[in-house]
This record gives sequence, structure tokens and C-alpha cells, in this order.
Amino acid sequence: MDTELPPDTRVLDAADDLFYAHGVQAVGVDRIRDASGVSLKRLYQCFPSKGAIVEAYLRRRDQVSRTALEEHIAGYGSPREQLLGMFEWLHDWFRQPGFRGCAFNNAFGELGAGSDAVAEVVRTHKAALRARILSLVEGVGAADPEAVTAQIVVLFDGAITVATVSGTPEAALQARDAVAVLLDAHGGA
Repeated sequence: MDTELPPDTRVLDAADDLFYAHGVQAVGVDRIRDASGVSLKRLYQCFPSKGAIVEAYLRRRDQVSRTALEEHIAGYGSPREQLLGMFEWLHDWFRQPGFRGCAFNNAFGELGAGSDAVAEVVRTHKAALRARILSLVEGVGAADPEAVTAQIVVLFDGAITVATVSGTPEAALQARDAVAVLLDAHGGA
């Protein structure tokens, strides 16, 4: 761990690695402390509870993933190409070592029913993704953008789930192809 980084960053870096690899419930604060090299006292000065660490971890993941997605699709031209590019971004992500699915789905599955704060962060992330997809669907001129967006969101999250369970990245390209058919069927140029 880079001791040049501020303690809160070191804690979040360690939490991100550990939570994503092992799950939120399997990782205790002591393990985060050990991995971050931050004393327990300093850790609790930065984050008053494990719940606060989980929320900060998810908020940072939200920012990082949305930025990475936007940077990736910026290289595509039209809104249609950007929508299809989102699935190519998924394909690239699925092929990364250590891919373990969607951190938001994973955290919600572990804690969503018992943590209003985690549920809110997850819902905010999913709503932002949906809003971005809707803006692109509107840009392609689909006849019923809300309905088309709902279907694309299912394909996006479904591709993540299939890739997580199957261990292969091909679900992203299959979903991309389904989006192309969907756009063609609904007048999305």
C-alpha cells in the first residue's frame, strides 16, 4: 500500500480490493486496517463505521465506473454507436482478471434488505445508468424511448449476470447484438 496516499484513500483502496474480491460481509474492519496500513484509530476518524466505509466504497465505484464508461463511449460517433459501445465496454471489463460481477448488485444482494444506505447508493447508481441509456435512446429517435430503455437496461444488467456466472465475456457481445435488433425494430437509426 502506498503510504504517500491520504489515510482515507488507503482505506478505500483496501476496502475496494477486499470487498470486491471477497464480499462485504466477509471482510471485517481489522482486515481493511491491515491491508491499508492505517491504524484502527485513524481509520475510525476517517470512517466512523464499517457501513460508512461500504457507502464510500460504492460511491467511489459509481464515480469511477461512470467515468470509465463515458471515456470509452466518447470514442464512438452517433448515439446508436455509443449504445452499442457500452456493451463493448462491458466485454472489455468482463475480460479483466478478477472480474466478479457488479459491485452494486453484489453489495445489494448482501446488504440491501438490511441497509437503507447501501440500497440508496445502489439505486442511485442504477438510476444514473438508466438515465444515460435513456439519453442515448432518445438520441437515436426510438419510437418509445422509455420502453426501449427498460429493455436495454435489462440486457445490460443481464449481460453482467451471465458473464459473472458463466465466466465468459461473450454475453456482452450477445447483448450488444440484441440491442442492435431492438433499435432496428423500434426505429432507432
